[in-house]
Amino acid sequence: MMTDSAATKLSIADGFRKLMERKAFEKITISDITGECGLNRQTFYYHFRDKYELLNWIFYNEAIAPFIDGLSFDNWSKKLCVMLELIYNNSRFYSNALKTSYSEEFREYMHRESTNVFCSVIDNVSGNYVIEDDDKRFIAEFFSYGMTGTIVSWVSKGMRDTPQKVVSHIENLVNDCQRLAIARYMLPDM
Repeated sequence: MMTDSAATKLSIADGFRKLMERKAFEKITISDITGECGLNRQTFYYHFRDKYELLNWIFYNEAIAPFIDGLSFDNWSKKLCVMLELIYNNSRFYSNALKTSYSEEFREYMHRESTNVFCSVIDNVSGNYVIEDDDKRFIAEFFSYGMTGTIVSWVSKGMRDTPQKVVSHIENLVNDCQRLAIARYMLPDM
């Protein structure tokens, strides 16, 4: 059962999403959002600090949380495809979000979240092998920048490739890198 607070947040997000279909992010005010969803400003500020926090909340709850829920090395590409399909199906919203002056902060948010995901994946994949924390962080950030940059570029260029094609490219790189990592970290020196 959904709480009143969760229902209110969803209502605010839905109103914001509808506005983003018609209006540039920069031109949307809190009054616009509350007017669209039939709430007052005080209710908005009870749930969100500003429209930037609302944008992060939508992205996290819509794309990131489902992606990381139950994430494993065996299912990451399927989950990434679901996430990209969601972005593709809401292309006007995400394109608008990335055209804002906030886009750099949005990219940093995506990078930070995906770095944490990659650190978890590396922990899961490494098994009994020890990968130093510095190495793990470097690898996670490398893949995070690559994935974030690929997704942002894909959205910015109008999502011409299908989500499946983008995931296929990323999956090929990850699989190739996994083979190299196994050779480097997991095979004994000869």
